[in-house]
Amino acid sequence: MRRSVLILGGGAIGSAVAAHLAALAPARFEITVLERDPGYALASSARSAASIRQQFSTPLNIALSQYGLQVLRELGPQAALVEQGYLYLAGSAAGAEQLARQRALQAGLGADIELLEPAALAARWPWLHTQDLTLGAWGRSGEGWFDGWGLLQHFRRRALAAGVRYLPAEAAALEREASGALAGVRGRDGALLQADLYVLACGAWSGALAATAGLAVPVQAKRRSVYAFHTPERAAGCPLVIDPSGLWFRPEGAHGQFICGGPPLDAADPADLPLDPEPELFEQRLWPALAARVPGFESLRQQRAWAGYYEMNGFDHNGLVGPLAACPNLLLACGFSGHGLQHAPGIGRGLAEWIACGAYQSLDLAPLTPDRIAAGRPYLELNVI
Repeated sequence: MRRSVLILGGGAIGSAVAAHLAALAPARFEITVLERDPGYALASSARSAASIRQQFSTPLNIALSQYGLQVLRELGPQAALVEQGYLYLAGSAAGAEQLARQRALQAGLGADIELLEPAALAARWPWLHTQDLTLGAWGRSGEGWFDGWGLLQHFRRRALAAGVRYLPAEAAALEREASGALAGVRGRDGALLQADLYVLACGAWSGALAATAGLAVPVQAKRRSVYAFHTPERAAGCPLVIDPSGLWFRPEGAHGQFICGGPPLDAADPADLPLDPEPELFEQRLWPALAARVPGFESLRQQRAWAGYYEMNGFDHNGLVGPLAACPNLLLACGFSGHGLQHAPGIGRGLAEWIACGAYQSLDLAPLTPDRIAAGRPYLELNVI
């Protein structure tokens, strides 16, 4: 008899789980994906800046990026991968020490990361202001940006071709049995959807949905704004730059086109803000930081902006993946804090292995277990942009 699996959320993570599970054990599972936004107009997968890096501070995140990179390279034009690297910049001795320490970890795991002194930074990228910098860490290969929509559609098409059913409906609440297990998912239309196993992959909405069943999942929707601009400064060979100020920027499409972003003006970073770009962030913080780092950007022209949600895990800024002890038939796949899209291939593969085989096979995702929260054992990711 086939077991039923209900995946809540059909973005990149949910679709990757569905596609991998359908491929791994096609005859054993009946898989349904519940997606409230079938056009993905509000989905983080579609609103992401869609970048991939190996400059993480935890070994598992580095390994997940390396598998994601493999998938993106195999997809070819569909993924539109641009490997121009990430460039992390340090403006203090402490920042330089952290970059050097992390580079040792990253290089030890096979990442192609080069440390550059200010003079070397200026020689490679003459348009970059370097007088206030102490060090840079550049991903010479295996880092860059890609077509996030292409990756999402790849997994969705694979899942559909394998017989996965996508149901356009919204989960309003989770309902539990006396044992603590899920009894079903109540839709907005009042219908109760039931399965043998459930996967919570609703991104930024995962914490709120879990709370309807009395489950503590520390994931909140944190708005992040992205701004597109054009400039006469071509900034030849520009990587994705992470500035000490919190600013990030990278090329986008035609020469002179860039996108950028940065932390919100409100340091409290409230949750569940409207999905409108933060109105004052570009003028007050980002444009001055852009002109300071690249003097040629002073004459830029801002063109458009959009916003998306980070599914922020406030406990340790890392994903929550695997079974939840308090609810034995519920698996989590949420809380990736801004790096979920690039890790979707590895998370999808790993959860499919756990469901089909009872254990992770290719890459051990155990450090991301939700049980680490109750145990007070954070798996802290320091490099959250």
